[in-house]
Amino acid sequence: MLRDDYNPRRENAEMLDRAYELVESVPYQVSARWLFYRLLQEGYYSTKQDYDNKFLKAVSAARHAFYKGWRPDTLADETRESIAGGDGWRDPQAWLKAVAKAKCQLDKWHTQPVYLECWYEARAMTDQFRHYTEYVTLRPMGGQPSIPYKWEAAKDLERAARDYGKPVVILYFGDLDPAGETISEVIERDISAWCNVSFEFVRCGLTEEQVTRYNVPENIDHPGAYQWEALTDEGARDIITENINQYLRHDAIEQIEEQEEEVTGWLAEKLSQLADEWNDQ
Repeated sequence: MLRDDYNPRRENAEMLDRAYELVESVPYQVSARWLFYRLLQEGYYSTKQDYDNKFLKAVSAARHAFYKGWRPDTLADETRESIAGGDGWRDPQAWLKAVAKAKCQLDKWHTQPVYLECWYEARAMTDQFRHYTEYVTLRPMGGQPSIPYKWEAAKDLERAARDYGKPVVILYFGDLDPAGETISEVIERDISAWCNVSFEFVRCGLTEEQVTRYNVPENIDHPGAYQWEALTDEGARDIITENINQYLRHDAIEQIEEQEEEVTGWLAEKLSQLADEWNDQ
């Protein structure tokens, strides 16, 4: 419920208005960190320390107060999720009806020239990568990933190589700074050592050329360093899709999607009949 007593200071009110415009400007839910980097780039803040000291406090108050369009779920939480239990369908007929509406999902990689995954440094950008990479497995690193996480990735690549019998390609996206370069180097080194199949590891960005092309601002706290989150959405979209399109055959995906639609319609008709038979017995 809107709190009538919430009245942000002028500078915070201006920031919140612009922040909400940025939230609404992209077709996916964004995290607080993504939003902060946009505002930092536009001059609403002057240092990364403002993230905890000023920004989070302001957007937290706005969400709690339902200020203008702000709500508790306006921003994504990329680190936590609930674990549901005990839920299900109301009765068998409801389950049958739901199954009848389910869409057939066929494997997309058997007809592709390679098996492809996208890995990226900034966990906060998961919704962005999900939006621009349909059907591609995503692995957010969140900085330097844990040993178990890298081991799991290595074993998954082995299974993919075995199941598909195709070359394996990893597209990696991260910051242009010494830490980002180290992260990608360690990831490639460790997974190569633990994976019993070869794979191509392609560092797709950020690059110096991309920084220039998309006018990416410097990291205020680290001159000469550039972060993925500082990219505009248009720039990130171009970098992601241009790299993916070098490897994917979209015509093959479209053929599989047509098969999915055909079998989904056929099965829906059969299952709807079964649901009616169950109800009549």
